[in-house]
Amino acid sequence: MKIIAVIPARYEASRFPGKLMQILGEKTVITTTYQNVVETGLFDEVFVATDSEIILDEITKNGGKAVMTGQHETGSDRIAEAVQNIDCDIVINVQGDEPFLKLEPLKQLIEVFKQDDQQEISLASLKIQLSEKEEIENPNNVKVITDNNGFALYFSRSVIPFHREISYNVSYFKHIGVYAFRKEALLQFSKLEMKPLEISEKIECIRYLEYGMKIKMIETNFVGVGIDTPEDLEKARKLI
Repeated sequence: MKIIAVIPARYEASRFPGKLMQILGEKTVITTTYQNVVETGLFDEVFVATDSEIILDEITKNGGKAVMTGQHETGSDRIAEAVQNIDCDIVINVQGDEPFLKLEPLKQLIEVFKQDDQQEISLASLKIQLSEKEEIENPNNVKVITDNNGFALYFSRSVIPFHREISYNVSYFKHIGVYAFRKEALLQFSKLEMKPLEISEKIECIRYLEYGMKIKMIETNFVGVGIDTPEDLEKARKLI
């Protein structure tokens, strides 16, 4: 299989405009993310897909690969445009605001497709268990619930599952925005109309569920910092 990584990078993020160009250590957030993905050595090719000349210039001047795309509602739509004419089998979507992603969870995602002999999995993604009440209730943390085989049932910014039966302990999982797609599933996604649940939650992977596609979730112990707010950026600066 030919496996590539694409980092969707939109400059005008709604909650924190220009966040990918903020300085993290000695480099910008987007350059840090790009270089960390390249350094895993897992991919035949890595590039940034952006609608911003600022981000394009930032990546290319630092020796990276980047392509311009049109305006898109979701990162998956942006990646679909970027890869439609690229010969590949699996596309890993690494969020530009997840600069601390490690090698092991990426290897786990790739392994999902190597073991999927029936090719029933459209995409795979990561989840990590939450324990702090504040983190569970934070709407910036997308929660996911799965079936017994690890396939996603639903994603939400609300607390799911609702803990009504207090005598029973339930586990809460945060969705980490790293996806591995079959190329054909990604291209199909980009042609599908947004449905009410995705529009309401503003969570793009719900579109796959609404159209009956299978999302395999892999539990990881990876702890990074997704940079959605200025406060997240400060956490990331302390971590680096």
